Amino acid sequence: MSDLTSLGDFLQRRREALQPEDVGLARGVRRRTAGLRREEVALLSHMSTDYYARLERGTGPTPSEQMLTALAQGLHLSLAERDHLFHLAGHRPPLRHAGTEHISPGMLRILDRLDDTPAEIVTELGETLRQSRLGIALLGDARLRSGPARSIGYRWFTDPSTRAAYPPDEQATLSRVYTAGLRELVAARGPDSRVAALADDLRARSDEFAALWLAHEVGARPPAVKRFLHPEVGQLDLSCQTLVDPDHAHRLLVYTAQPGSESAEKLRLLAVIGTTAGR
Repeated sequence: MSDLTSLGDFLQRRREALQPEDVGLARGVRRRTAGLRREEVALLSHMSTDYYARLERGTGPTPSEQMLTALAQGLHLSLAERDHLFHLAGHRPPLRHAGTEHISPGMLRILDRLDDTPAEIVTELGETLRQSRLGIALLGDARLRSGPARSIGYRWFTDPSTRAAYPPDEQATLSRVYTAGLRELVAARGPDSRVAALADDLRARSDEFAALWLAHEVGARPPAVKRFLHPEVGQLDLSCQTLVDPDHAHRLLVYTAQPGSESAEKLRLLAVIGTTAGR
């Protein structure tokens, strides 16, 4: 049973506990509100300000699980706080497991401070959960993808256009890397897991993947320097630093260029050009 009054109170308390800089927003001037404004939470949670305001007042409809998930990420809730939010709305919280898509508040705070750097948070299957502004410009908008195609490994073997962003002489190596990574995950998660189902689907769809799967290779790793072929600025040679959240099996990937290099100049140009939708 839902408790919309307590739900509204909880949302208000969490909103007031956050400052704009905590979630990657500019503070601006003439701010009298304690914490975030309602419209800022609505923006972060991808919903209308009126809908969010009614939730806070306890007069709105019982939010769906999808809305609760968006609120939990928008307010940077911990897993315990997320579960409490679901309980107040009368829903069973999502199971806590390695495949969860709930990003930890700490990792979100780091990403929020990387607006001028290509960065993304990905699952163990290579599904992009959140990107920085420059991350979208470099890698394409992950919000446009759905289903199995959210996984870079799945797209690599089922959508030829995916490979256009990578140099031809590295593509064979990357094919081995994605296959070996799935091999390791299937062993770790088990034959009844979502990972195993994805691998089965790929074996049926891609002869290349099926042949590499039979080789049973593990431990393959990508090149230390990642080379991207961007349609507007050309080739970029970037280092990739990785921050791992073991509790959620998420990785924060941060792409940087050597100072003074041609790639550093191209990143600055990319920041001006903006995003390329659909890549």
